[in-house]
Amino acid sequence: MLTVNEYFEGKVKSIALNNEDGKQTVGVMAIGDYVFGTSTKELMKVVSGELKIKMPNDTDYKSYVAGEQFEVESGIKFSVKVEKESAYVCYYE
Repeated sequence: MLTVNEYFEGKVKSIALNNEDGKQTVGVMAIGDYVFGTSTKELMKVVSGELKIKMPNDTDYKSYVAGEQFEVESGIKFSVKVEKESAYVCYYE
């Protein structure tokens, strides 16, 4: 079954699915600054555009463009800067 999620007044939208490969979301982010919290470990792949990510212990943002991926540990909050509309796929552990 598909679940539609909307965050930050509709600026971030995703569709979640849970199948034999596990839980995944496919989403889009409008231009803006966001803070996300995690409850499980995640692997995020940028499909289109660019996401600038700052993990809790980092002092600077790191840029990820289409085709690149990054891991997010469980139980943290991380910051995302989006300077052009972007798309991603997220895999949950």
